[in-house]
Amino acid sequence: MSWCTIESNPGVFTELIQQMHVKGAQVEELYSLDLDSLDSLRPVYGLVFLFKWRPEEKDERVVITDPNPNLFFARQVINNACASQAILSILMNCPDMDIGPELSKLKEFTKNFPPELKGLAINNCEAIRAAHNSFARLGPFVPEEQKAASEEDDVYHFISYLPVDGVLYELDGLKEGPISLGQCTGGHGDMDWLLMVQPVIQERIERHSNSEIRFNLLAIVKNRKEMYTAELKELQKRRERILQQLAAFQAERLVDNGNYESLNKSMSEVNAAIESATEKILMEEEKFKKWRTENIRRKHNYIPFLFNFLKILAEKKQLKPLIEKAKQKTSASK
Repeated sequence: MSWCTIESNPGVFTELIQQMHVKGAQVEELYSLDLDSLDSLRPVYGLVFLFKWRPEEKDERVVITDPNPNLFFARQVINNACASQAILSILMNCPDMDIGPELSKLKEFTKNFPPELKGLAINNCEAIRAAHNSFARLGPFVPEEQKAASEEDDVYHFISYLPVDGVLYELDGLKEGPISLGQCTGGHGDMDWLLMVQPVIQERIERHSNSEIRFNLLAIVKNRKEMYTAELKELQKRRERILQQLAAFQAERLVDNGNYESLNKSMSEVNAAIESATEKILMEEEKFKKWRTENIRRKHNYIPFLFNFLKILAEKKQLKPLIEKAKQKTSASK
């Protein structure tokens, strides 16, 4: 069975990794490469960059043919799988992430495989392929996963950027091996590697900006709701401690004490932080609800509805007049 093309969308990719039973992660879209945008998403496990693939473009950079054994790198040996493969390149290189039983078994099984065999193993993994193809758009004639791109079609490609063992890598399944972008200190939670990758992606965008504006940058990050929930619990514990201290001051009639005023100020700050964290949790819940609705619509087969709608119009003698009206409108606009 082949693989379908899927939309580059944070809601799609978040559900995709959830279907692979990965826990504690989600995908966010980046609209800017400025440092504030990157900093607001930390910890960032990796970046996925989408661009228009140009077969004539040459890349003279040296690829690593004998990479770090801790680095998972797979060649892309199947069409249309580059989106899932770019995501897997990040998930499989995050030892602190719970990637679930299926990906854990795949990672262990392929740890001594060369990149080509790793790519074949991904292709043969039914769980990954089923999760990927669940986003196939249902068409009236030919299933999308069976369509091959023609020479006139635009072809887009996904590559990954992430730090592994103190080195920043570019992972492109169409290349023979990974590309080292240099040494970087810190890990996924630090800004160091993001500062390094920022000019690399910016240069790639500027190189094609005269003829191409369709780029997409996605970040695989820690689940935001889980982060804000943990933050909220800590703030609530801190508020309880302050309340106990304030109660002790009141019991000893030391309300004029400078420490009492300081505690009151701290209480106001904690309450404001609790309100902010609660709002962020609600925003995340609303965002995931929106993503679920959009994904249901993406996967729904509207063909039977449209067929029956046209059939009813025809039975009521309304279809032909509508077609003629549409033709007249088209002719008038030319």
